[in-house]
Amino acid sequence: MTRRWFIPLTTIALAFGSLMAAGSASAAVTTTHPGVTHARPGGTVHAFVPGGLMKRPAGAAAARAHGVRNQAQSTNWSGYAVTGSAGAFTSVSSSWTVPAASCSGSSAQYAAFWVGLDGYNSSSVEQTGTDSDCNGSSPDYYGWYEMYPAYPVYFSNPVVPGDSITASVTFSGTQTYTLVLTDSTQGWTQTITQDEAGLSRSSAEVITEAPSSSSGVLPLADFGTVSYSASGANGSSLGGQTPTSIVMINGSGQDKDSTSAIDGSGGFSNIWLRST
Repeated sequence: MTRRWFIPLTTIALAFGSLMAAGSASAAVTTTHPGVTHARPGGTVHAFVPGGLMKRPAGAAAARAHGVRNQAQSTNWSGYAVTGSAGAFTSVSSSWTVPAASCSGSSAQYAAFWVGLDGYNSSSVEQTGTDSDCNGSSPDYYGWYEMYPAYPVYFSNPVVPGDSITASVTFSGTQTYTLVLTDSTQGWTQTITQDEAGLSRSSAEVITEAPSSSSGVLPLADFGTVSYSASGANGSSLGGQTPTSIVMINGSGQDKDSTSAIDGSGGFSNIWLRST
């Protein structure tokens, strides 16, 4: 079932979208910040979401699972996740350099890079990150946050390839989530605070994602290589928490990108292989 719809760039629709984003779940409160928009930069795609739940392969693709210990396959995620019982995770963070999107064709393609709590085995994701997309032959770079299944929200601050990004999601008190995205190269930080009760917090992850729309998983933009550093959860390196390595595959079971080993400091890389 589609959870979202495209929000036209009109004053009325923007106001409606803002209200819906703030009131999509009980007790949810979004702080108003400058440089925030509910309209996706670049091209328009119906029900576009840069992040979301981990989608697991089915049918023939699932049958091709490698069966490697601490490895999982997904049709939209790659990277690393740690999992536990409800309430196990209160923070996640990582840093990366914005990769350049190679946009040589006329089709639209997308690649998102983010940190988040939940989504691996739950119905919500609290996440923030950046995109390197292709709007046809034109690259499109931007930052965003999402309290899935609420609408994604985009930052109008400048993002260009080579920028140094740091992102974190932290839970505190009984229902407060603080999402921070910093572009130290451009000199800006967005800090978002939302109050929302009842979320699982049963996983923490650092993810490269093929975003989705109402039609399903979208083509993965050629991002080359993205390297994450200092990836951690609950104040400790992911590399020391026996994380699950996630490999993104297509419907035929072919890898869409590769996920390297993670080192003790929480560093690893994803390398693009194919768009679909």
